[in-house]
Amino acid sequence: MTAPRTPTISRPLPPELLERDLRCPFDPPAELRRLHAEAPVARTRLANGNEVWVVTGYDEARAVLADTRFSSDSFRRADATRPEPPLGPDEPRGDGMFIFMDPPEHTRLRRLLIGQFTVRRMRALEERVREIATDLITAMRDGGDRADLVPSFSLPLPSLVICELLGVDYADRAEFQDRTAVALNLNASDTERAEASAAIYRFMQGLVAQKREHPADDLLSGLVHDTEAALTDRELVDIAVTLLGAGHETTANMLALGTYALLEHPDQLAALRDDPELGDSAVEELLRYLSIIHTGPKRVATEDVELGGVTVAAGDTVLVSVPETNRDAGHWPEPERLDLSRGRTPHLAFGHGVHQCLGQQLARVELKIGLTELLARLPGLRLDVPAAEVPLRTDMIVFGVHALPVAWD
Repeated sequence: MTAPRTPTISRPLPPELLERDLRCPFDPPAELRRLHAEAPVARTRLANGNEVWVVTGYDEARAVLADTRFSSDSFRRADATRPEPPLGPDEPRGDGMFIFMDPPEHTRLRRLLIGQFTVRRMRALEERVREIATDLITAMRDGGDRADLVPSFSLPLPSLVICELLGVDYADRAEFQDRTAVALNLNASDTERAEASAAIYRFMQGLVAQKREHPADDLLSGLVHDTEAALTDRELVDIAVTLLGAGHETTANMLALGTYALLEHPDQLAALRDDPELGDSAVEELLRYLSIIHTGPKRVATEDVELGGVTVAAGDTVLVSVPETNRDAGHWPEPERLDLSRGRTPHLAFGHGVHQCLGQQLARVELKIGLTELLARLPGLRLDVPAAEVPLRTDMIVFGVHALPVAWD
């Protein structure tokens, strides 16, 4: 089985939709603020010359993500970012890339996955998250009083957790992280991304074959040996690739960027350090404030739809700007301010509708434990370089930092 044709992840966005102000890198790009001031649904031109609708209003974004007239099927529908889909409009799908599916295909696979995210499994992982976090912090302290938080903590923590969930050996995580970094790099060539994606796919083929022969108590084994579902190897590999990527890349960057944000807001850092019970609301506020998926999600209208005072025509591409929708002043007082005491708010960091993130509760656990353990076990945690020298991931689909040098007492 060879790696299938898949939609490119590249977004030919103009630079002004990605560039952040280094004086406050946590804020959305200024061009998104301008578009939001113009209208909650506005047209903009991509670098390839095509036009898309950019949704920056919170209500309008929820409407798009919940409306079945906006399709996620990037295999069958052409869009402004990638005019040629891999499949014809009536060609059957045999893949497992459920994030690029519409119901009922999406419904079938998502239902199977929900059945694997059991309460027992999530509780067991919560215990392991704390063990992994404390082990990583101990290793950092043993190495001295400074480290780069990205390779030392924010990358390995969710990577190890998702590897345990799927049954991936710890020794294989480094190769996976390297390949994923290339696959998600907006500046990498199409060839480089294709090669990285193919390597990840081959790795997951081997893992699925291993689970068929030697099942264990992990999510992937459960899917492989679900006789009612009878998933094909192609479906299993696609599902595993999707979960492995989504389960570590986003949380890893939220951990690093969230720590950076707290270090740049010492009053909020002190509040969380003094009261760890603030952890749940702190996580929700950081998710809203940072909103790291800064290039999508993307949908294609299947018919004419009235949205935010405009008509989105059938076939038009819509990009939902989560960073800007989560700063909508109509839903949050002073949305540009980081306030860990806001409590749980209905943000869109995990999406909305049928494609809402499957692993959101696990991500919340990882963020809460990771941040509170860092602050409790690394007294005096601070940046080890000027803030302007922290390298930002504006060249990646998932926003964050490439490195975060820190020191502690």
